[in-house]
Amino acid sequence: MDRKYRNFAAPLTEFLFCEDPLQKSDVIFLPGNRYPHMAEEAAVLWKQGYAPYIIPSGKWSVADTRFSGPLERADLYDGSYVTEAEFLTDVLLKNGVSPEAVLADHEAAFTYENAIRSRKIAEEARITVKRAILCAEATHVRRSRMYYQLVFPDAEILAHPVSASGITRENWMDTEEGVARVLGEIERCGGQFREILLALTDRKLNEDSGQTE
Repeated sequence: MDRKYRNFAAPLTEFLFCEDPLQKSDVIFLPGNRYPHMAEEAAVLWKQGYAPYIIPSGKWSVADTRFSGPLERADLYDGSYVTEAEFLTDVLLKNGVSPEAVLADHEAAFTYENAIRSRKIAEEARITVKRAILCAEATHVRRSRMYYQLVFPDAEILAHPVSASGITRENWMDTEEGVARVLGEIERCGGQFREILLALTDRKLNEDSGQTE
């Protein structure tokens, strides 16, 4: 696509494809999905000493009634997985992560639940999360980080995107699939967070009103 149109879309690119410099953290979060790429990357980060624990979270999508299997590399990860977290755990273990470092949640069905359940897992393991690495698919990392930041308001959530779908900040405008996925994610960021932000605004207004009475 012409450069002038890429410049037009640059704010969308910068918003969705967020990424932070890696730093030593307390945990690595893995939102549920059917790609092995994010778990493989999380294993690399764990072996490099970026965090002592990894929390994969996911049952299966709310649109499904079961885990439908890996979307890629099914020859390498060929277990009879019941949940996304079970699949992600197998990827982690096959890539050298110690079983004691993996704290899996098998219940979450969508991204907000991934964050909520991951907090529950961390609290049960007595992990104080001051900084975390969020290893998510590149087109999903912004929305994921927003949810995890909401659930961990006092923590620093570092976005670490991994391109599993092949859609990147450089090429998303080149295909209909890329445009649909990126704009769909931006729409979901607005739609899914609308009620949350309105509720937070109402709570702040009520608190301020109570202080002035």
